[in-house]
Amino acid sequence: MTAETRGTKPSVLLSFRAENARSFKDGIELSMLATAMAEKQYVHDVPWREGGSPIDVLPVAGVFGANASGKSNLLRVMADMRRHVLGSFRSGIPGGGIARWPFRLDEQSAALPTRYEIDIVLGGVRHEYGMELDDDRVVQEWAYQYPKGRARLLFDRQGDDVRLGTAERSRSRTVLDLLRPNALLLSTAAAAGHPVLLPLHRWFQRNLRFAEADSRSARQVLTAKMLDDETQREAVLRMLRAADLGIADVRKYTLDPAMQERLRRVLPILMGTEEEAAEDDNPILKSLDELTGVNLVHRGAGTDIELDAEEESLGTLVWFGLVGPVIDSLRKGAVLLADELDASLHPDLVEHLVRMFQNPEKNPKRAQLVFNSHDTTLLGGAVDDRLLGRDQVWFTQKLNDGRTQLYPLTRFDPRKQEAVGKRYLDGWYGAKPIIAPGEFDSIADLVISENS
Repeated sequence: MTAETRGTKPSVLLSFRAENARSFKDGIELSMLATAMAEKQYVHDVPWREGGSPIDVLPVAGVFGANASGKSNLLRVMADMRRHVLGSFRSGIPGGGIARWPFRLDEQSAALPTRYEIDIVLGGVRHEYGMELDDDRVVQEWAYQYPKGRARLLFDRQGDDVRLGTAERSRSRTVLDLLRPNALLLSTAAAAGHPVLLPLHRWFQRNLRFAEADSRSARQVLTAKMLDDETQREAVLRMLRAADLGIADVRKYTLDPAMQERLRRVLPILMGTEEEAAEDDNPILKSLDELTGVNLVHRGAGTDIELDAEEESLGTLVWFGLVGPVIDSLRKGAVLLADELDASLHPDLVEHLVRMFQNPEKNPKRAQLVFNSHDTTLLGGAVDDRLLGRDQVWFTQKLNDGRTQLYPLTRFDPRKQEAVGKRYLDGWYGAKPIIAPGEFDSIADLVISENS
């Protein structure tokens, strides 16, 4: 399928960079650009400038590593940037500083700025946006676009000095009148309805989603809400049935008021409409006059049986909470950040989910999935059963001083026929825990001695 038949104005993630953020003391970069090692059947071509050839973009990136090595932190750091963009102007208090999460295991880093940068294609045009923040103010912030392949300035902010691009200069000056030292210019411009900068702000709002364990209840409500639309209901039911969970149907019920109020606070964050959470025109809250829960109907020997959530397996609930965000991401071409994708799910189910994003025919809007996992079966063996291309595999490793390193499998120049999963388990690529069996033995000895 060509780029033209799949739409001429895609919006995708090209790369993300950060420094002094959570466990990442040093600079890191996650790239979604295909390399010479890419599996060609997984590559999605994306137009990025007027009259130019498309670039090759990867739809999936998988991050592997030991427990507490920083896999989840990578996704959290990406979500942190989104949180700053969406909440900086409306949530920040004048003179109140900036809430951030620098590397805290040495005093010097805790006092240094945190840096975020992102490259995206937005409406068929490459954009670059970044920021540096300390505890008190925005140190730097910048945005460029590349409509014809060369950089065009949108704005460049160095402390209190702001250099504006030529587009909509009168509107930009109005934004400067509203700007605070602890508020992002992009967030301020979006609040002011700046026509050039608003689409960039909306990409963070609508095209970057974070699915973690704490948001599972809200994601289940999102899946339940899709049942009200006939087309989306069919998609939800097909994904539930395809998972071989024995589910025949879904029935909704009204949640108690306390749970409704809790989910009203959480769901706009998941859906990217939190900026409007207190406003009467919030499209999510308007559509949720009565938040509902669901009971899943299972096929029985003679009749279908409706089960409460407490009777369901954790894997069933995890899958139900993923179905809504997955369908929504595929429909809108969004980036889904999935923390511990394999948690409580069978490897075959995770494999089919990844393949949905990998397949250009099944994923025409070029949605992307960035996930972390412990499941080495996703790494595959030799080339014949490889689910992830060699340039779609990333590792995290924690160093002795608590820093996390992020690095790609391509650093090791793996051969096309390399059994990546086996070599990872054998320690070829690092990113494995250093386990001390003697400590486990000594603990067992202590327990035995206490009981003797």
